[in-house]
Amino acid sequence: MSFQKRLSSGEFVVLAEMNTPKGVDTSQFLGFARKIKGRVDAVVVPDMDNGIMKMSALAGGVLMQQQGIEAVIHVYSRDRNRLALQGDILAAHALGIQNLLVVCGEDISCCDHHDAKAVNDLDEVGLLRAIQTLEKGTDLAGMDLNGSPSFLAGCTIASCPTEQSLEEEMEKARLKIATGARFVVTPPVFDVAQFEPFLAELKTLGVPVIPTVFLLKSVGVARYIATNEPSAGITEDLIRRIRKASDREMECVRIAGETVAALKQKVEGVRIVTLGWEHRLPAILDCAGL
Repeated sequence: MSFQKRLSSGEFVVLAEMNTPKGVDTSQFLGFARKIKGRVDAVVVPDMDNGIMKMSALAGGVLMQQQGIEAVIHVYSRDRNRLALQGDILAAHALGIQNLLVVCGEDISCCDHHDAKAVNDLDEVGLLRAIQTLEKGTDLAGMDLNGSPSFLAGCTIASCPTEQSLEEEMEKARLKIATGARFVVTPPVFDVAQFEPFLAELKTLGVPVIPTVFLLKSVGVARYIATNEPSAGITEDLIRRIRKASDREMECVRIAGETVAALKQKVEGVRIVTLGWEHRLPAILDCAGL
């Protein structure tokens, strides 16, 4: 059953995020993917995440599809204008990719090409509107298409540390959904109990909610997030648990797996992000009972 059908039928979906290589050697990228084939519903392929030049998400998505693994590719406007975006979206459909995640690209100042210039021709709502327009058979200039695509498009919502930011993000999310987003992906969840009030708000949007489960990797990573993003929900108890473990790396894997399992009865799916530790995805799925 496809990712779209599972999502629309209310079945719990599992997405695993995998970054494309920085180069043309795809052996590791595809090797990790084969180890989770049949255990996840789709692989999310970011597009030069964190401003690091890598193989495009479009290419990565096609490689996944060739392996018989459904792909969800990131689309955003930081690096491309509306002409290039529409061309890539049409290309994605022609190459068998029908799942898009519209995201906000990171600030170009943090990228590895310091002379690069941001484009930002369309915002997230504008990009969702472009997808809708293509699906209706025309481009943004009003010209008819020779055959129109069909997509399952989703959006993201930012963390909301204050009541005001929550109101602002919910309003943005409502607008994205009104413009065609059919599921919403949340920031990382580390404390499921703390996440529940936010989840209750998200449920009012009327679309499937897919929280992110982030593999912490180490005490240092956990402490960094707790210090710089206090609203993330990383508690001292959690940091202490990792620090006291005889195998800290495996304890982080267990925590991620336990978080997935705890969310399974509350949401429509999860996105597992390992940020370079894709080799740990099978173990996380094992710990989650998936």
